[in-house]
Amino acid sequence: MADDKSKRGGQDRDRINMGEDYEVRYWTDKFGVSEDELRDAVDKVGDRARAVAQELGKAM
Repeated sequence: MADDKSKRGGQDRDRINMGEDYEVRYWTDKFGVSEDELRDAVDKVGDRARAVAQELGKAM
């Protein structure tokens, strides 16, 4: 099953998965931004966390 999180490896903290609510919550909390701000940054620079952090002016 694609949604069976018990059978996959650890979370990839190098990428931001906007399709998973728990990941969106994690990254919005980590960067201190709204979901819209996070989504705009991901749309602009891709899903790599470092690129998104840089776009938002936040530290990793």
